[in-house]
Amino acid sequence: MKKHKVISADEAVKFIKDGDTFLTGGFVGSSFPEELAIALEKRYLETGSPKNLTYVCTASLGNHSMEMGGSRLGHDGMLKRIIGSHFAAFPRITNLILDNKIEAYNFPLGTISHLYRDIAAHKPGTITKVGLHTFIDPRIQGGKLNEKTTEDLVELINIHGEDYLLYPSFPINVALIRGTTADEEGYITMEKESLILDTLAMAQAVKNSGGIVIAEVERVTTKHRLSPQLVQIPGILVDYIVVTKPENRFQSYASKYDPSFTGEIEVPTSMIPKMKLDERKIVARRATMFLRPDVVVNLGIGMPEGVASVANEENFLDCITLTVEPGAIGGIPQGGFNFGAAANPKAIISLPEQFDFYDGGGLDQTYLGMTEVDEEGNTNVSVFGKKIAGAGGFINITQNTKEIHFVGTFNLKAKMEIKDKQLKIVEEGKGRKFVKKVKSITFSGKYAASLGQKVFYITERAVFRLTSDAHVELIEVAPGIDVEKDVLAHMDFKPLISKDLKIMDSRIFDESLMKLREEKLANYDA
Repeated sequence: MKKHKVISADEAVKFIKDGDTFLTGGFVGSSFPEELAIALEKRYLETGSPKNLTYVCTASLGNHSMEMGGSRLGHDGMLKRIIGSHFAAFPRITNLILDNKIEAYNFPLGTISHLYRDIAAHKPGTITKVGLHTFIDPRIQGGKLNEKTTEDLVELINIHGEDYLLYPSFPINVALIRGTTADEEGYITMEKESLILDTLAMAQAVKNSGGIVIAEVERVTTKHRLSPQLVQIPGILVDYIVVTKPENRFQSYASKYDPSFTGEIEVPTSMIPKMKLDERKIVARRATMFLRPDVVVNLGIGMPEGVASVANEENFLDCITLTVEPGAIGGIPQGGFNFGAAANPKAIISLPEQFDFYDGGGLDQTYLGMTEVDEEGNTNVSVFGKKIAGAGGFINITQNTKEIHFVGTFNLKAKMEIKDKQLKIVEEGKGRKFVKKVKSITFSGKYAASLGQKVFYITERAVFRLTSDAHVELIEVAPGIDVEKDVLAHMDFKPLISKDLKIMDSRIFDESLMKLREEKLANYDA
């Protein structure tokens, strides 16, 4: 017998009770169930319930405002605890963390998505090496983000003489997920979503916990006209359906609907804007020089996005495969609140499957940002000043990729001039990135060295590498840069200096194309 599953958002959120553990889907600005979040916030503000909730999410969800996405759930008393991978996009919740008003745990993004599958399968938890020797490791911090957070949720275990981390399973009461089209039985397709994410794993975890799955969709049909292979969420997992109001429905916080994200159309690569020649492009150009034909690459948000721009400008983009952690493979990774999506993707797989590939060592190279680097090569991107960003997929990626490139400016807000293929520092910046000891270890240099990974730290004025004994070594400086005055004087530690210290390629500092395609393909063929 068919069950009438379509209900209003106000009716749906009444299934969340005081003290429940619930989760929401989405990735940064994509596929967040905004209609349900609006109704849940409204109910709490009007009634004071549900309260003392445990909120679980893989990614930071919102647009950095107090009014959208996950910030709708960040009211004092509403949450007791949050378990997530990234927090920057919902400031109302990060404020609660900083004020010690809620318990907060930061776990790796891919590991949370794998934990959903293990909860669904009634396994004891997720066993992985991801997180060892970082702030997630219980010997260091256990992923705890404030003083209020005291319970240990990560365990160190030993299997066949090797250390692993166990992220234990726990029951989940309610899932708030999102798709595009639902039929009357709750079978859901995602044809207008830019990502599939971990929606299926979430629904299975909650359903097998005896909980309730509520799906927010754009439309309801009596019968799917699309192939059953395109159904991402079977109706047997869905309890209730909520239809989104048009004003609350968007593909991401940056795009109402972009058909190039779903494969409906293909946009020309000429639409990728060229970067002006400044410090950001210098970093992107030097980083792009590390690319090789046929590599599979992950790009992080922010400065790493410049690698795609430069590779496209150099007509080299078709020689590599770019991937993004939530599941897009191929195409042109997007930035800002479209981050996670890709224009012209060749495939979109689920987030847990993408991290199966990443965790298993499938990536050849990754390009990620850096906030702090210390003398052992440790990197921090999680906590800085009075801000909590979180690790996101950073730990999964850096611990399992063959070659790692951290990219960023040497320090903050320096003014410089590029002239005659040389770099000149006009006014020195503030806030050192190369520090004696990082505030939080998101990447362990010693662990990477023990695994034999190649690690580089690329800035506009100098390039460093991680040595086999976990020291930072200066290997290149920009033309026009004085090593002592412009580099060493602005570091809290003295790096090793290569006996073969090189000057960065002068082509990087010229407006002309570097002709990387011809060079790299010639060397590749040889």
